[in-house]
Amino acid sequence: MNRGTAEVGSDADESDTIAGTDVADGDGESTPTNPPRGTPTDLPDRDPLPAWLAPLPAWLEAFALRYVWLIVAINLGGTAFGFWYYRHQFARITPELWAFVPDSPAATLFVALALAAWALGRPNDYLSSLAFVGNIKLGLWTPYVLVAFAPGFLEYTPWPMFLFLFWSHVAMSLQAFLLYRISDFPLRAVGFATAWYTVDLLFDYFVPPTGNVTHTSLPFADSVPWFTSTVLQVAAAGAVVLTVVPLFLLLATRAEKAERDALGWG
Repeated sequence: MNRGTAEVGSDADESDTIAGTDVADGDGESTPTNPPRGTPTDLPDRDPLPAWLAPLPAWLEAFALRYVWLIVAINLGGTAFGFWYYRHQFARITPELWAFVPDSPAATLFVALALAAWALGRPNDYLSSLAFVGNIKLGLWTPYVLVAFAPGFLEYTPWPMFLFLFWSHVAMSLQAFLLYRISDFPLRAVGFATAWYTVDLLFDYFVPPTGNVTHTSLPFADSVPWFTSTVLQVAAAGAVVLTVVPLFLLLATRAEKAERDALGWG
């Protein structure tokens, strides 16, 4: 199934039907159409993107999309576990900032909702863009801090839980690369994701609106010296880099898909 196909009517008074554009009906009025993005039983085409934008093998993408409800269920389970994991931090943060506390559970919730919306025939570019950025960012930031502050985490985290947290977050980062199959990442959605994760980054590390930053709890106090800086600075450095990188990948994916569509390569 192709996203951008055209059906040319045999009668001269009928307008061409182009996916994603307005189409004239029998009364001459325009009604919007949506680009087809497939279903779990009729998968959307795999865009020929470079490997650095689409690193998953085709068979794995197809498996995940065909069994999308299993992926949704796994992510919802991870979301529930994540909210439980953050229960103590919720108690220390004012309720109006709770949306910025559970970063990883929010990312898995975004991807679950994005995939569920697609499976139900109502793909949502905003959810897909939020999920793309969030799953790469948190999927890599968590292993980064687990390794950077391993001595502290391992004082109270059993090895099985430590390894579960590490590899489950790595899997989060990989599943983000499934989303280009169900979204073209329009600029308005990219802008929304950029705004959300910029505000989240500011609240987490730099501009605490109520006096307390909202980043995930770390095993050491923020001001403890670590290497040549502090614990907070080490965590913040990773968060900044891992906000910029997925936003770049999101824009690069959009640009690559738009260029191929314009050239008729999609």
